[in-house]
Formats: sequence, C-alpha cells, structure tokens
Amino acid sequence: QVQLVESGGGLVQAGESLRLSCTPSRRAFSRYAMAWFRQAPGKEREFVATISWSGSTAYADSVKGRFTISRDNAKNTVYLQMNSLKPEDTAVYYCAVRGASGLYTAPEEYGYWGQGTQVTVSS
Repeated sequence: QVQLVESGGGLVQAGESLRLSCTPSRRAFSRYAMAWFRQAPGKEREFVATISWSGSTAYADSVKGRFTISRDNAKNTVYLQMNSLKPEDTAVYYCAVRGASGLYTAPEEYGYWGQGTQVTVSS
C-alpha cells in the first residue's frame, strides 16, 4: 500500500501564492506519474495538473500560466506552485500517483490518493 503525504495548503488572499508538496510513503514503482486534482464544495473532483516520470506536463485550462507542477525524483516528491491565486481556486487539493510513465488526466486512471489539503483564497 502506498500512502501520499500532502502539505502546503492554507488561507491566502487573491493574487498571492502557495506551494503544495506530495511525497509517497515509499517508492513502490520504478516509474510513476503524479497529478493534482481538486474538489470544491458541491462539485466533482477535477484535474489540475500532471507530470510524467520524464517530466512532461499537462494542465487544466483554468490554471495554465498560473500553476506549475514539478518533481524531484531524488526526493520522491512532487510540487504544485500556485501563483496569482483566485477565489475560484478554493478547493481541497489531492495528490495522486499511478505506477506508469505517461501522462494521465482522469481521476479513474490513478490508484493511490492523498487525504487532501485545503486551499482557501479570499477576495
């Protein structure tokens, strides 16, 4: 079993920045893709960003140009740098991992999930 430990959420004002981190409890896969999803109250969980083992990335249109996903394979950690935050970015953010090397944007493609970290952006 792989557990994902997330950190970095909080309360900020619109226009400010936050960086989320996610670390799997153990290196269960030789190569793995990681992603961030988010879920606002009353809404479906939605894709935010993903990064492949080799570093290729994909983003939701709503965060392109503001969010950056990156990974440090030596530290077994993925990051989500969130700049120019907006109130509509308010949600619980979830980290996910899949033991494969490609890019995956659908939540059903991921087998392991973190507990989530709250991000709240005030106007």
